[in-house]
Amino acid sequence: MLNINISTPSSMIQLLKERFKARRLSMDLTQEGLAKKSGVSLGSIKRFEGSGQISLESLLKLALVLECLDDFSKIAEEREPSVHSIDELLTLSKRSKPKKRGSIK
Repeated sequence: MLNINISTPSSMIQLLKERFKARRLSMDLTQEGLAKKSGVSLGSIKRFEGSGQISLESLLKLALVLECLDDFSKIAEEREPSVHSIDELLTLSKRSKPKKRGSIK
């Protein structure tokens, strides 16, 4: 069976809000308790759990209290480039310095 996983911003928001709520409940915290511990307003937590809308700073504060802040360090981590041909491998080996700017393609 072919497993296709297509993530979209909307699906990621849905996943995050569900996971954060589940984690809050597993730690036996009410929304109000999480607000007090994190410094994020109760309204922001309600909005996040309802619609998924929250500022990045508030999300990180919640992650700190919910003990998953380190997970964010993996976002946009440098990855090894995938090589599909000898030409690509040779091009990569010639480029030893990291790029300082991109190009329009």
